Formats: sequence, structure tokens, C-alpha cells
Amino acid sequence: MDTTSFCMKKFENTGNIDTRSGFGEGLYELGKTNPKVVALCADLIGSLKMGKFIADHPERFFQTGIAEANMMGVSAGLANAGYIPFAGTFAAFATGRVYDQIRQSIAYSNKNVKIASSHAGLTLGEDGATHQMLEDMGMMKALPNMTVISPCDFNQTKAATLASASWEGPIYLRFGRPAVPNFTPANEEFVIGKAQKLIEGSDVTIFATGHLVWKSIEAAEALEAKGISAEVINIHTIKPLDVEAIIESAKKTGAVVTAEEHMMNNGLGDSVAQVLARHCPTPMEYVAVDDTFGESGKPEELLIKYGLGPSNIVAAAEKVISRKV
Repeated sequence: MDTTSFCMKKFENTGNIDTRSGFGEGLYELGKTNPKVVALCADLIGSLKMGKFIADHPERFFQTGIAEANMMGVSAGLANAGYIPFAGTFAAFATGRVYDQIRQSIAYSNKNVKIASSHAGLTLGEDGATHQMLEDMGMMKALPNMTVISPCDFNQTKAATLASASWEGPIYLRFGRPAVPNFTPANEEFVIGKAQKLIEGSDVTIFATGHLVWKSIEAAEALEAKGISAEVINIHTIKPLDVEAIIESAKKTGAVVTAEEHMMNNGLGDSVAQVLARHCPTPMEYVAVDDTFGESGKPEELLIKYGLGPSNIVAAAEKVISRKV
């Protein structure tokens, strides 16, 4: 079978939409089906798309104002009372500003709190480096008991939100601001901790997460045109990592690329590298932000400038294939 035609047929973009709206729709649905779900927000209701949930369930919403640390403490208390709190704010404020509260009151205590983190990565865009959180997945995955999820599109973010309510324990759910391709099936089940093979390949494996999953699909098409068969796997759960899927694919292709809208240090790439080092040493290349802050700009322009476009994934794939023994 021609990998390219298979890819484009199965993963057709049904329209660009922001992943944060997927969270909003998932929260709204949970509001109708699970009376234990409550929502908290730090003065960013519109940005987190919580309006529909609040309209239907005002008694289950808590506006904490610009007091993110307090929001995390309140969330831990609500979890103690048997509720399932979804605490929403920007990624920069959901991690860096409140790390101590998350560590002590949520992760250490293993509270059933879901941290809904929007506007993550470079694609926050014009708000610039102060708000473009590129270290968040690393900070969260380092915490014992914390699950870290980075879905790839609107449909998957909605599904991940629904799945999060049924998962016992703290979750960091990462999503973004810009409208991006929506290509996964609307009714597809989201299984926390289970990688998703999107394209079968034999020459190189691309492990991708978040917004760079679609970029990796585009890169696989470009590689196919060059006669290179790329396997694309969506690592939507950074922790717990699907170690078995990573080992199986790396052994098959013998070359690995990781692609993420995150700092190279301590992101998806480092998690995959640990697996390879322990189980099956394999040539590997990173596509990630290389030890620098971002800047103000349009999302797509920033992805290109910082080396996170399809052409960068193609170049990394060609480089790592050349390193095969």
C-alpha cells in the first residue's frame, strides 16, 4: 500500500479549530454526565472556553481571580471532598507560578485534580516569551503521581478531557490557543498511556506530540515522495509513557525522531531517549526548541523560526537514517 495515500485519506483535515475549544466541549459534556465534576478558573473563562459549562452549572464553578496558587489549594480541597476539579489557566501560570502548590498539595498528596493548561508552547504567538511556556511538560512529568497528557487536535482534546475525569489521580492536560488541523475521528476512544500509531513505516519512526503530530504527518508525506517510509506515532500521553510501543517501533525501523512544541531539555524527546538507552539503543534526533526562550510573532512563523516545521522533521529523519549502523 502507498503510505502517503493511506495517510492523507485517513487523516484528512476536517477544518482548523483550537484545541482549547476541545477542552471546553469536553468539560461541558462532563457537566451533563458527571455531577462530581467542578471547574475553577483564574480569570480566564473565555480563554479556557468554560462558558458553556458555567452557563449550565453556575453552582459548580469557582472563579478564583488572578490567584493561581490559591486555585490549586482550593482544587485539592475539593478533591478531598470527593469532587473532580478541573482547574484552568494559561500554561505559564498553571506550572511555573504554582509549582510549590502543585507539588505539595496535589502531587505529593496524590489528589484527584485535573490541571487544564491552555496557551502552551510557541503557538501562543503574539503574547511573547513570558507567556510561551516551553518547560511545562518537563516540570510536570518530574512529579511523582502526575499524569501528563498532550493531545493533538480538537477531537482528541475533547476525548482526553472526558477520559481525565475517569482517571484517578492528578493530571496535567496541555492544549493550545491557535486553530490547528482537526483530523482524528470524533468518536475515537482516548486511552491514557497508550500511544497511537497513525502511519505504518519501516525506515524511521517519528514520535510526536501535540501540535507537531500534524506536522509529522505532513513530513511523512514529504519523506514518502523521497522514497523513505516513515512511521508516525502520536505520543499523546507523556507520562505514563507507552514504553512497549516505543521499543517495538524503534526496533523495527532502527532510527527515531521526536517532535514536540516544547523545550528540548526534559520534554518528550528526553523521555523517549531514556527508553531507548535502557532497552534498545537507537540513533535518534530531536525536533524541539533548543535551549532558548521564544518571542512575539505569529504561530506558524514562530514554528518555522525555531525549527519545528515539517521540513525540520524531514531533515531530522534523513539525518538519523544516515546514522544507522
